[in-house]
Amino acid sequence: MAAVRLLAGGFERQGEALAPWLAVALGAGVLLYFAGSTEPDPAWRWLAPPLILAALLAARRHALAAWAIGLAAAAALGFAAASWHAGRAPPAIEPPRTAGMVSGVVQAVELLPEGRRITLGGARAGEEGPYPRLVRVRLRADDPARPQPGDRLTVRALLRAPSAPTHPGAWDFQRAAWFSGLGASGFALGPASIMPGSGPAPPFAATRAAIEARVTALIPGPAGAIAAALLTGGQGAIPPPDLAAMRDSGLAHLLSVSGLHIAIVMGVSFGLLRFIIACVPALALRSDGRLWPSLGGLVAGGAYMLLTGLQVPMLRSFAMAALVTLGLMLGRRALSPRVLAVAAAVVLLVQPDAVLGPSFQMSFAAVLALIAGYEALHPLLPAPRGRQGVLATLARRAALVLLGLVLTSLLAGAATMPFGLHHFGRAQLYGMAANAVAVPLTSLLVMPAGMLALALMPLGLDAWPLAVMGWGCEAVLAVARLVAAWPGAALPMRPIPAGGLLVASFGFLLLCLWRGRWRLLGVPVMAAGLAAGVMVRPPDILISADARVIMLRAGEEVFLLRGPGGSAFVRDAFLRAFGVPGAIALPTAGEVPPLTCTAEACRLAPDPGVAALLIRSGATAGRCGEAAVLVSPEPLRPRCHDAVSVDRFSVWREGPHAIWLRPEGAVVLSDRAHRGDRPWVPGPPAPRSRGEALPPAPVE
Repeated sequence: MAAVRLLAGGFERQGEALAPWLAVALGAGVLLYFAGSTEPDPAWRWLAPPLILAALLAARRHALAAWAIGLAAAAALGFAAASWHAGRAPPAIEPPRTAGMVSGVVQAVELLPEGRRITLGGARAGEEGPYPRLVRVRLRADDPARPQPGDRLTVRALLRAPSAPTHPGAWDFQRAAWFSGLGASGFALGPASIMPGSGPAPPFAATRAAIEARVTALIPGPAGAIAAALLTGGQGAIPPPDLAAMRDSGLAHLLSVSGLHIAIVMGVSFGLLRFIIACVPALALRSDGRLWPSLGGLVAGGAYMLLTGLQVPMLRSFAMAALVTLGLMLGRRALSPRVLAVAAAVVLLVQPDAVLGPSFQMSFAAVLALIAGYEALHPLLPAPRGRQGVLATLARRAALVLLGLVLTSLLAGAATMPFGLHHFGRAQLYGMAANAVAVPLTSLLVMPAGMLALALMPLGLDAWPLAVMGWGCEAVLAVARLVAAWPGAALPMRPIPAGGLLVASFGFLLLCLWRGRWRLLGVPVMAAGLAAGVMVRPPDILISADARVIMLRAGEEVFLLRGPGGSAFVRDAFLRAFGVPGAIALPTAGEVPPLTCTAEACRLAPDPGVAALLIRSGATAGRCGEAAVLVSPEPLRPRCHDAVSVDRFSVWREGPHAIWLRPEGAVVLSDRAHRGDRPWVPGPPAPRSRGEALPPAPVE
């Protein structure tokens, strides 16, 4: 009983710090829905209301019991929200297997380094009726058409349904498309024709497209593409080498409009409105010098959120900004874990699938680390002593700004590292140095100039502020290129498995949300989650969905067999899965233990008694007893009954495969078996008619 009382007393001392854990439970319920291999019964959605009622009733007698029931209620609510959003999504579409005429109303226009990518609503392909989902088509680079949202576009194109994951456990493009409303994507095979103003378009879509076109016209090159990304949220026009430089230098977060950008927009708006009020005596004497500027900044932030397309980091940032503004108006603490928890709950209820993406995870982790870090370090900061001169005051403020930049980079970088390793398999080593230069440039020059350009754009006076913004973007890009070129700027590392990320995330939450010394337990828990990337053994063989890319791990070396038409995107995804920068072409002869190759086949035997045989031609005559698993980019004939076969037919039916060769035997996992029977997972493919060729997959 004493232990129970001690435990209850420890929980009760947490006080208001227990509230953010309700948002954690909400996210856990969402994850529980996505973790299943079959679609749950919709009746489970009704579990949340009685639990919420029970928590409210328990709150009258015992706060700790109410909190415990509230955790279960929040988890049930998250589960129900994810199930409801998945159930209300439009059904999947099956685009034609051959190229044909596609027409629809333009919903969005995205600039690319070469050409444009158009999102169509109400699209039709051939004689079929309008699709219930969006269709995305990349126009040819030399196409003179300049469609705008609301125009009807017609073009001959080849469409394909969203792709499956590159390998079991990889990012699920089909799941993301299911929740975003995307049904098919492809590329144009001819010029597009346009019928102006033929249908409805999303709000702000035309404005976003016009701003993007104007900015890229006045700021040429990659700097213009970065400026457009900061103002509209579209990153498609940034050339891949420059995008890679931003990523490898740790500056990619500047391109994803989020808390930094909306803070600049709202801060500049607040300061400008407060300055105007102070300059007008009648307003200064009769109005609140903080209330109206705060509301004006909130309106500016909301407009910026709508302009950039309601992206997840912006939803989080605006929800927090609204709560902070409300707190300031009521005289309450503006920034706290509870405010962040409410913002997270709003995003999870509106877009539950966002919890699986790097944007949600990294943005919330960074902000939570900054809040917790401020709470821990604020008492340690030296307070000013007595009256100081102007130079001493300026020096102190400059030192605090520099210290803030360093601590911000350290805290945000450490908080987002586990999620970056899980999703991208890379660690940026010099992000703090790059951010120390690029963030002040963005805050003090780039974004204020961009805001002024937006304000003057209707008057045609935006040329000079856009020129200033372009200079700032060039400087940021120069920093990114310089830092990315440093030795070891972005180290490829073995990705953390999903289970390890869950453990590390719990340790991070414990460290940031719990009060008292017990929070330090979060450090070893985080370390255990991070160690999972080293302790969990990666696959020995990966086979793509078309069997044109096969990668084998032999000790410390990785070997690649890439057939004609093999996807470079899939190859790079395989490299990230193995945590290596590159692969060696599979030799036609030779031995690199545990790999032995001849002109006909390669034998991989990492453990005694368990081996896989990669047969190049698909002919199995005389080879059926050589290995536990037979792999081939071609159909295996004849089939071997004493071995597991993975060939072109296998991946066509079941998707990409991963193979582990363990002492107790071979483990073969297909993508279909890994994901199970979910709404976004297509059924087994139907056989094609004799002589019907498979067109090449569209290049995104």
